[in-house]
Amino acid sequence: MQTLTAGATAPDFSLQDQNGDTVTLSQFKGDKRVLVYFYPKAMTPGCTTQACSLRDTKAELDALDTVVLGISPDPVKKLARFVERDSLNFTLLSDEDHAVADAFGVWGPKKFMGKEYDGIHRLSFLIGKDGNVEHVFNKFKTKDHHQVVLDYLQQAR
Repeated sequence: MQTLTAGATAPDFSLQDQNGDTVTLSQFKGDKRVLVYFYPKAMTPGCTTQACSLRDTKAELDALDTVVLGISPDPVKKLARFVERDSLNFTLLSDEDHAVADAFGVWGPKKFMGKEYDGIHRLSFLIGKDGNVEHVFNKFKTKDHHQVVLDYLQQAR
C-alpha cells in the first residue's frame, strides 16, 4: 500500500455519486479545494459519526472554498440510503472495485478481531485547486475529523 503524500498529483477519477451521476475530480480543478475522504462502510457507527460531522460543518467548509467527496466501496443504492437517512449534504461516491482507493493508496491489509482482510484505510486528502495533494489527514478520530480539517484549512488561509 503506497499512500499518496503531500505534493503528489492527485489521480483523476470518475465515479458515480449517490444519485447515479458521474463526478470527476478534475471538474473542481482551478475552482475549489476538494476534501477526498475515504471511509470503510456506509451506515456504520464510525462512518456515520464522521459523515454527520462533515454535514454539520458544510457552511464553514463552503466558506473555505472546499468541496467534500466521500468515497467507499458501497454500491450507489446504499449511498443513496445513507444520504437520505442522515440528511447528508455533500457527495458520496461509489468505488466498488476500489480502483480509486488503490490509486490513492488507501486499500490494503487490515485487522479486526484477529481476522486479516483487505479494506479501506480511513484517510483523507485535501486536493488543492491545482490538482495536487495539499495535505494528508491520517491521524484523527472519526468524531474529530471535521475539526482537524477545519483547523488545517483556517490555518492555511
